[in-house]
Amino acid sequence: MSVISDHLPGWRLLRRYQLGWLRGDVIAGIVLAAYLLPAAIGDASLAGLPPEAGLYSCLFAGLAFWLFCSSQHTAVTVTSAISLVVGTSLGDLAGGDTTRYAALASATALIVAAMAFGAWLLGAGSLVSFISETVMTGFKTGVALHLASTQLPKLFGFKGTHGDFWERMGHFLSHLSETNPASLGLGAAALVALVLGKRLLPNRPVALLVVVAGIAAVPILGLAARGVALLGTVPRGLPVPGLPPVHLSDLNPLLPLAMACFLLAAVETAAIGRMFARKHGYRLDSNQELLALAGSNFASGLGHGFPVSGGMSQSLVNEGGGARTPVSGLVAAGITLVVALFLAGLLRDLPQPVLAAIVLMAVTGLFKLSELRRLWRFSRAEFGVAAASLLGVLGSGLLRGVWIGAVISVLLLLRRASRPRTTELGRVPGTDYFADAVRHSDNERLGDVFVFRAEAGLLYFNVEHVRDRFFELLHGRGEGVALAVFFLGTSPAVDLAGAELLEELHHALQARGIAFRLAEARGDVRETLRRAGFEEHYGPLLANQPIATVIEAWRKDAGPSSRNPEGRT
Repeated sequence: MSVISDHLPGWRLLRRYQLGWLRGDVIAGIVLAAYLLPAAIGDASLAGLPPEAGLYSCLFAGLAFWLFCSSQHTAVTVTSAISLVVGTSLGDLAGGDTTRYAALASATALIVAAMAFGAWLLGAGSLVSFISETVMTGFKTGVALHLASTQLPKLFGFKGTHGDFWERMGHFLSHLSETNPASLGLGAAALVALVLGKRLLPNRPVALLVVVAGIAAVPILGLAARGVALLGTVPRGLPVPGLPPVHLSDLNPLLPLAMACFLLAAVETAAIGRMFARKHGYRLDSNQELLALAGSNFASGLGHGFPVSGGMSQSLVNEGGGARTPVSGLVAAGITLVVALFLAGLLRDLPQPVLAAIVLMAVTGLFKLSELRRLWRFSRAEFGVAAASLLGVLGSGLLRGVWIGAVISVLLLLRRASRPRTTELGRVPGTDYFADAVRHSDNERLGDVFVFRAEAGLLYFNVEHVRDRFFELLHGRGEGVALAVFFLGTSPAVDLAGAELLEELHHALQARGIAFRLAEARGDVRETLRRAGFEEHYGPLLANQPIATVIEAWRKDAGPSSRNPEGRT
C-alpha cells in the first residue's frame, strides 16, 4: 500500500481530501471542460485526425493524469504544438489510409508513454532544474503573447492562421477589415464581465457564468445568423480501449516522432508545473510529472487518442476557475465522459469569441513587465536570457523558446564554473585565520609566503583559469616568496586534470626554488590526489592542516632563514 501511495499522489490526496476544496475543484472542472472540449476538437484537426480523437485523448488522459501528477493546477490535454508535429509526420507513413493513420497516432502515444516511464525510472526530471526562473520569466511572457495571438482572430470574428507569433499577428493586423461586429461585441462583453468578476467577485465561477450566458445569447440575439462562429457538433459515444492495430515494423519509423512529442510534453509540462508551484507556494516533483505523462499517454493510446501534454491555456483556465487540487482534472474528465455519452449537443452553440475571452483573461497573469524590468536592473546578462527565451517562444514555439533560454543559461553557468573566483589570502591581524587580502587590504600578506585560494572544485574546465590566476597573483608579489600555499578548503572536488594542475604547480615552483604546500585538503580530495600519484612527488598528504599550521611546519623544516622580514613565524 505504501508503494502505491509513494507513486500515486492522487491516491494520497483522496485520503486527506477536505470537503472545503470540493466546490472550487468542481467549478474549475466544469469551466475546464467547457474550454477543453472545443480546444481538443480543434487540435485533433491540426493532427489530421477526426474530432473525436481529441475528445478521447483528453478523456482517457484526464482520468489517469490526476492520479500521478504532483502539480495542483496542471491540466493534461492535446496541444497545438504536438498536434502539428503529429499532423506533419504521419501522412507518409499512413499512405492515405485514415484507419492506419489513427492507429499510428495512438501507437505514438504509447511510445511516448514508454519514453516518459523510462525517463522517470532514470530520475531524469532533475534535468528540468536547468530551466532557471529567469528563463521562466521570458517563457511566461512569450506564452502570454503567443496565446493572445491565437485568440485575437476568434475574438474579432475571422479565421486565424498557423505559424509563429509574428505570422499570426501579421495575419491578424492585415485582416482587421474582416472583423465581425457581433463577434467582437460578444467577445468584448465577455472579457469585460471576466475582468469585473475577477475584481468584484474573486474566487467565484464567473467564467462558467460567462459560458452559460454566451450559449444562451446565441438563440436570443440570433448570433448564428450574424456570423458568430460557434463550436458546432460534438461527436457522441466512446471507443473500446485496446492496443492499436500496428505491426512491430511500424514502431521504428515512429521513434523520431515520439521523441519529438516526448520532449515537447516533458518540457512544457514541467515548465507549467514549476510556474504554478512557484506562484502558489508548493513543491513540484519534476520526476513525478514524467510518471504522470507516462500514465496519461498510455491511457490516451489505449483509448484511441494521440500524444498529450500539460496545456498552458487549459491549465490557466483551470487555475482561473478556482482549482484547489488535481481533482478538478478528474471532474473535467468526468464531464467530458458524460458529454461524450449523452450531452454532446449542449456545446454546439458555445460561441468561439467567448472561449477566446476566457483564454485572454487567463493569460493576463503571465504578462508581467515588472519582472522584466527587475531583471534589467539586476543583471543585463539575466535579462538577455529572459529576452532570448521570450523571443524564442514568439519565433520558434514553446519548446524551442524554453530550450533556447535553457541552453543560454547552461552556457552562462559553464562560463561561471570555468572562471571561478580566485584570490590571495592574508592573515587577519591578531589571529591565525587567513582571509581575502585582495578585497580587504588590512589582512597581512606574509613577506615570504604566498597563499592562494580558488573558490571551486579543480576540474578539467576551470584548471586553465586557475593556473593563470595563480601565477598572475604570484608574479604580483615580486621577489622574495619562498613558500606558496594552495588552500583547498573551498575546493570540494578534484579530478585528474585538477591533480595534474597541482603537480604542475609543484614542479614549476620547485624549479624556481619556491616550496609548495597544500592546506585543508578534504578527505575525498586527498584520496583523489593519492590515486593520481600526487604523493610520489609531493610527499604524504596530511589531514586537518590549516594554513597557519602548514606555514609553521614549513618554517621549522626550513630553519631560521625562513623567517620573514618582520620576524613573524
